[in-house]
Amino acid sequence: MRVLGIETSCDETGIAIVDDHAGLIANQLYSQVKLHADYGGVVPELASRDHVRKIVPLIRAAMAEANCSADDIDGVAFTRGPGLVGALLVGATVGRSLAYSWNVPAVGVHHLEGHLLAPMLEENVPEFPFVALLVSGGHTQLIRVDGIGQYELLGESIDDAAGEAFDKTAKLIGLDYPGGPLLAKMAEAGTPGVFKFPRPMTDRPGLDFSFSGLKTAAATAIRAADASDQTKADIAHAFQQAVIDTVAIKCRRALEQTQLKRLVVAGGVSANLELRRQLAELMAERQGEVFYPAPQFCTDNGAMIAYAGLQRLKAGETQPLSVTTRPRWPLEELTSI
Repeated sequence: MRVLGIETSCDETGIAIVDDHAGLIANQLYSQVKLHADYGGVVPELASRDHVRKIVPLIRAAMAEANCSADDIDGVAFTRGPGLVGALLVGATVGRSLAYSWNVPAVGVHHLEGHLLAPMLEENVPEFPFVALLVSGGHTQLIRVDGIGQYELLGESIDDAAGEAFDKTAKLIGLDYPGGPLLAKMAEAGTPGVFKFPRPMTDRPGLDFSFSGLKTAAATAIRAADASDQTKADIAHAFQQAVIDTVAIKCRRALEQTQLKRLVVAGGVSANLELRRQLAELMAERQGEVFYPAPQFCTDNGAMIAYAGLQRLKAGETQPLSVTTRPRWPLEELTSI
């Protein structure tokens, strides 16, 4: 079975084609980072309009890359939610329309399920069950995964997600958008111990996260400190270490609570090298294993949507002709396959 996947939940237009025998055979991605940089964040209306401009050329490029025609496509998967409603509608409308015109089934995919299953695109595939850490701009969640559609939410951010906190703190330091990767790079030049920030909610039981107070602590330090590059690097280092320590502590608790030995880390922040190093140490200590998507599949992309859609289409799921999106969509509402 060969599936075309469409991702338009936010500010990346991702198109990919996945074959259940050959694997990923086409992957096209367009990022709107430059478009939104002047505004310091994603402007939903601009994002929707740019998806409209880019989606058809990217589909054509993916079809050419895979050297296939409409007759070779057996199904279409598109991101149904969660995400920006206007952006979601672009991908859902185009995806459902293509499926209708090609006379193939379509399925709406949960964006976070796509991230959860992204490591399945790699050669070293995690076996179920495992604990998943979804850590991105909009989500920080710990989930027990017993199979596709079998998800138990263990903990989540009650305010800012880790990626949001990275981007907002980077903006306070004076870095461009998106600031998370730039802050991580700046942190490499920081001196450990010059600044000390709290590890939020680690002094109480539970697996929920809160990064709003940490962002406030960083803002206070930035206002009180001098504006030298070294001071900014020291603050960036302290902030990043506080986030990573907090995430690692919660991951340890989740693994102890579930008694599982496998950890899957997905989402844009999963590309952070210091986070990977610390989680690798944690899993080595616990005699377990940690899995990641390839760097190009950590952020939003069509490949993860195509793969998740392939699994659901093979299980018989289809989307009706009516186009509906779910800007808010709890992961636990998905059906097991």
